[in-house]
Amino acid sequence: MSEIVKVAWGRYLLQLQSNPLRTKAFTSGFLAGCSDAIAQKISGAKKLQLRRLLLIMLYGLVYAGPLGHFFHKMMEKIFKGKKGNKTTAQKVLLEQVTISPWNNFLFMAYYGLVVEGRPWNLVRTKIRKDWPIVQLTAYKFWPVVAWVNYQYMPLQLRVLFTSFVASCWAVFLNLKARSGATKKA
Repeated sequence: MSEIVKVAWGRYLLQLQSNPLRTKAFTSGFLAGCSDAIAQKISGAKKLQLRRLLLIMLYGLVYAGPLGHFFHKMMEKIFKGKKGNKTTAQKVLLEQVTISPWNNFLFMAYYGLVVEGRPWNLVRTKIRKDWPIVQLTAYKFWPVVAWVNYQYMPLQLRVLFTSFVASCWAVFLNLKARSGATKKA
């Protein structure tokens, strides 16, 4: 590992220790922005839509990062002192039946209402049509990610790990959430 990466990683870990919520929020916002830039390029945008990118970053900064921070702290309290495969499976199951459906619904609603500026009736119709497919896909992908996260990641790195994987997932979700009207760029 290069010296620059070691120093940057060390500083990041110090920030996680001294300002965990803020660090996780900014990390999530940054990675959400990266995923949106990638999604825009994949969808054929000739020019980066800065407003859209900033609104997606805002979602990561204000919602995804803080939610992850508090959710993982809550999970540690619920399962305090418990370890092993059974506990990991219980954590994964609890996450998948509570936060996963909500996150996918909320992202699709946010994207339609805030990012695209569409009226609620159109957004609701799109969610009714696409959310089941998105959620079924999530159930094939996220339990594995959650298992790795709970089994191998220390608590302070769980939001970073999830945010990194979520940036890949968000490319899919971004492309699925956008309406046909935004395919021009």
